[in-house]
Amino acid sequence: MDEPRWLVDEMLGRLARYLRFLGYDTEYVRGAEDDVIVQRARKDGRRTITRDRNLARRLPDAVLLTHTDIEGQMRELRAAYPALIRDVRFERCSECNGLLSLLDAVPSRAGGLDDLPTEVRAGQAPLYGCSSCGHLYWEGTHTKSVRARLTRWFPLERIAG
Repeated sequence: MDEPRWLVDEMLGRLARYLRFLGYDTEYVRGAEDDVIVQRARKDGRRTITRDRNLARRLPDAVLLTHTDIEGQMRELRAAYPALIRDVRFERCSECNGLLSLLDAVPSRAGGLDDLPTEVRAGQAPLYGCSSCGHLYWEGTHTKSVRARLTRWFPLERIAG
């Protein structure tokens, strides 16, 4: 089954970032009228996630969420889409949705190189870069905290045996 391409409305910005952490192609739409969102979703073949009941009624495959907190939203989405991935993948930029690629070396143009962990600067740990905006990513404390939240929200089911 192909992974869905999501379109997330402006009420769910944090959810859009989490879906990108999980590697999903997720367009985040801010300040657009419902007509524009409906047209984009249909034209781009994206499944819409919204908290707007009227918008959800206009798109038969829309996922209507009711929770305002990220944990509740992720649980609702998982209930609607049980195949939802549960682990961070370095595939999508959480800022712009661009594709990430593994970098061979730290780009010389990268600002804040001093902020990179020593092992990343030394090329001993993977570094990823966004092909669209240039944002850099690496396995660090933020990634660990996102993984911990995902594990808490979606513990692996025990295999009966």
